[in-house]
Amino acid sequence: MLYHLLAPLGKHHILFNLFNYITFRAAGATVTALLLAFACGPAIIRRLRARNVGQVIRAEGPASHHAKRGTPTMGGVIIILATVVPTLLWARLDSRFVIVAVAATTWMGAIGFVDDFLKVVRGKSQGLVARWKLVGQVSFGLALGAVLLAWPLAPRLPAASTQLPLFKYILVTFWPPVYLAFVALVVTGSSNAVNLTDGLDGLAAGLTAIVAGAFAIFAYLFGRFDAARYLGVFFLPGAGELAIFCAALMGAALGFLWFNAHPAQVFMGDTGALAIGGALGTVAIMLKAEFLLLIAGGVFVAEAVSVILQVWVYRWRKARRGKDYADAHRVFRMAPLHHHFEKLGWAEPQVVTRFYILGVLCAAIALATLKVR
Repeated sequence: MLYHLLAPLGKHHILFNLFNYITFRAAGATVTALLLAFACGPAIIRRLRARNVGQVIRAEGPASHHAKRGTPTMGGVIIILATVVPTLLWARLDSRFVIVAVAATTWMGAIGFVDDFLKVVRGKSQGLVARWKLVGQVSFGLALGAVLLAWPLAPRLPAASTQLPLFKYILVTFWPPVYLAFVALVVTGSSNAVNLTDGLDGLAAGLTAIVAGAFAIFAYLFGRFDAARYLGVFFLPGAGELAIFCAALMGAALGFLWFNAHPAQVFMGDTGALAIGGALGTVAIMLKAEFLLLIAGGVFVAEAVSVILQVWVYRWRKARRGKDYADAHRVFRMAPLHHHFEKLGWAEPQVVTRFYILGVLCAAIALATLKVR
């Protein structure tokens, strides 16, 4: 909005030329998101507490987590608000990149909101039936893939394609139906990976800020012809506006972390986790950087893989030797992965801090792939 209102005034005063620069508007979006989260956070937390919107703790979870029962959840509303509003304020509203990213955040956040609401109403940790949650995620992924096929964001490149890290100007092109499935897999996998990671105070929020910051850099570089040519990646006209969205998401995550840090005053719930995962997955798809998300979000990936591996091995051993054998020979003491380390005796803040360090390492490796080509 500010771009459309103030950038034209640059003809009359040089100060307004700042609004033509993506870096300036991205910084503005970050600061606005932080301040908005700080300003709205306490009021939203009070409202959630007044309505008894408290977290339901799984009986089989770590014993130390039972003290968190009743902590306000659905705090992801803070993240969504602090991401969408600064994006609309600082980004170009005629950018299809921005429109799709905002739509992904709100759609996935709505699915998470329904899930959290049902948890509170039913008083059960299961919430929305898994298959219906999956239907909502997959349907958005299929719709996103169809939109990108019908109206490509980069007309000079095949719509059903993605870039490979470590290689210059290499595109993997899919058969359109396979591309639809690929997009649905990325969106669903990303949203669920963030959701699985959201199990310790501040863990998902901090990692989100790290990954969103990395993708703000990717979006800026991919949207500049000179930088893209120098780095040997495909130029995506207009993709730079996604840097503003990612910067807003980073600021929103940091602002939410102020209230979510141990001991947490509020949890993001599925409202925030699904919105974040859907947003990151969608941004990666539009930048044709799905494999970079796999690297930069390495901790999210490890959390999801730990659950998949635990369930698969348990079922396989149960089928071969019975339940007692399977229970005694699990891969991890508890999944997702962060609970495994808690069971090993790590304190919650220790797990979170070390996962942050691994998150920074993964983001740095993803950024380094731009030069290792």
